[in-house]
Amino acid sequence: MRAQLLGLCRFSYLGGRGFQVRHASIEDRRAFLYDPARLARRWDWFEAVTLPALTRQTDPDYTLVLMTGPDLPQPWLGRLREIAAAHPQIRLELVPPMEHHRAACARAIHPHVDATAEWVGQFKHDDDDAVAFDFVARVRRDLRLLGPMLRRDGRAYCDYTRGVILKATEAGVEALPRHVHATGVALVIWQRPDARETCIDFEHWKIGSYMNGIALNDRPMFLRAVHHDNDSGALGPNFPWADPPADLGALIGRRFGVDLPALDRAAWAAALPGADRPKWGR
Repeated sequence: MRAQLLGLCRFSYLGGRGFQVRHASIEDRRAFLYDPARLARRWDWFEAVTLPALTRQTDPDYTLVLMTGPDLPQPWLGRLREIAAAHPQIRLELVPPMEHHRAACARAIHPHVDATAEWVGQFKHDDDDAVAFDFVARVRRDLRLLGPMLRRDGRAYCDYTRGVILKATEAGVEALPRHVHATGVALVIWQRPDARETCIDFEHWKIGSYMNGIALNDRPMFLRAVHHDNDSGALGPNFPWADPPADLGALIGRRFGVDLPALDRAAWAAALPGADRPKWGR
C-alpha cells in the first residue's frame, strides 16, 4: 500500500485570520510578525526544538512543507532556503498574504500531495514543537490499525497523546510529562489524495467531531513548547504520566535530540513572562 506522510510547518506566515492574536490591519500584523527580536526568538526555538528530530528521522520517507511569506526578512528567509536545500524531505513554499488562512495553507500543501498514493497522512507542525526521531516510522507502522475505518469512512486520525510540554517563562523551562488529547502536534489525519481538505481544515481540539480515529499513548512522541510568543498557549485537558522518569532531560535528548538544560538557560536569559492571554499556560 502506497502511503504518503505530508506535514505543514508555518514560519511566521503573514496573512489574515487563522490565529487567535488579531491585528487591525495587515501592516500591524507585518510589524508584529517581522519584529526582529520576535523572529530571532522564533528561530531559536525552531533550531533548538523543531529541527533536530525532523532532520534525523529514522524513516526519511516523508515531506514537510515549510510555509512562509515571500517578504520574510533576511536572514530568516535565506536560512529557510538553506534548510530546504540541505534536506530533500523539506520543501519551501512562499505564499503571498491571503485573507483566508485555510486557503493559503491549501495553496502550500496541495502541490506536494502524491496523487499516486492510496492514502495521504497530513499533520500540522508548529515551528517550536517537536516529534520523536521515530515519528515517521511509527506513523507508517500504525496505519494498519486504521485500515477498517479508512475503508469504511475514507478518513481517520491517529493521535499520539504521550509527550512533554515545555513551559517557558522568565523562571526557565518547566518540563511537564503529560498525556494530551489532540494537542495539534503528532496528530495525523489520513485521507485519500484527492481530498480537498487539508489538516488545517480540522480544528485539532475537536477532531473527533469530524472523523473517527485512534489515540496511542505507549511512548513519548511529542514536545510542545509553550512560551511568550505562542499564538494561544493553552495547554488543554492534560494528565500527568503515571511513571515519569527520574531524568526527564535525558529522555528528551534521547527521543527528540533537544538539549533541555540549554533551553532552560535561554529562557532565563530572555526573561520573558507568560503571555497576557486568558488561557495561556492552562
